[in-house]
Amino acid sequence: MLIIGVLGFKFVQGLSWVDAIYMTVITISTVGYREVELPNDQTKIFIVLLLLFSVVIVGYAVSVITEYLISRSSLKDMREKRKQKHIDAMENHIIVCGYGRNGRQAVERLIDYHREFIIIEKSQEVIDDCALDSNLFLRGNANEDEVLMKAGINRASTLITALPDDADNLFTVLSARQLNKSLKIISRASEETSYKKLKLAGADNVILPDKIGGEHMASLIVSPDLIEFWDNLSYGGDQGVNLEQVSFEQMFDDNGDCSIIDLNLRQKTGCTIIGYKSPDGNYTVNPDPKMMLTAGSKIIVVGNTQQISNLQKVYRINNEVT
Repeated sequence: MLIIGVLGFKFVQGLSWVDAIYMTVITISTVGYREVELPNDQTKIFIVLLLLFSVVIVGYAVSVITEYLISRSSLKDMREKRKQKHIDAMENHIIVCGYGRNGRQAVERLIDYHREFIIIEKSQEVIDDCALDSNLFLRGNANEDEVLMKAGINRASTLITALPDDADNLFTVLSARQLNKSLKIISRASEETSYKKLKLAGADNVILPDKIGGEHMASLIVSPDLIEFWDNLSYGGDQGVNLEQVSFEQMFDDNGDCSIIDLNLRQKTGCTIIGYKSPDGNYTVNPDPKMMLTAGSKIIVVGNTQQISNLQKVYRINNEVT
């Protein structure tokens, strides 16, 4: 407004630069001191427009500044409000509770799959030391219902609780299941005795990292070449192997049955079908090509990064985690 006013008085009225600045300031501020010289008709129209716009813009600016200073809102509070507004807009996202070793690994995979997520972490030091955007973190205790509600648990699709203590994971699972009955819950457990408790509390899947790690090390002794081959595929960058699940409803718009061989998935995407899940929940490994796909069934496919990307494009899959 200041620049427009100065240029207007300079070229419309023909004032000097100093007089143009003076006239602009007294007009915008609505002080109303004496004009430097009587305005002509064009200048009067310009002053009217300048006054109308300046009253609105300056008035709005003053109200924003006043609200900031008087309402005790700090820059941190404004960031928290902006973050909460972003979380409130999230749908079918994933909530990760705890950003320890396992939580960090889960987040890295979610980033690879381009999934939307929010991390609940109670340690500010962990949040500050993390290289991720702070807007991805919600500081708080995942055991508390209020924190889970702030994370949008009622709109979330999945919750991963990777807290270091099994008791904390148990309470988190109980709270999450009560707040969202349809939520998929994946929990970490340190002790095998916690497995059944977490399942009873409502966890769909319970992962024992120590047990998996021990079995993996033992497998390196029994069948080292096979395990090393799989590790190289799993962590091989762009050529790494990924698993994906595709439901019947994603593949077909009607309820007509189709056999696996007629699906011709390898020709379309390059992916290979390695598993089949029937509507009643039974799994078949390496299904027969003549097996019929029916409503409610799913197929499990394997492929490299490019092949999985082709699969997601063909069937409009939103990077679902398997």
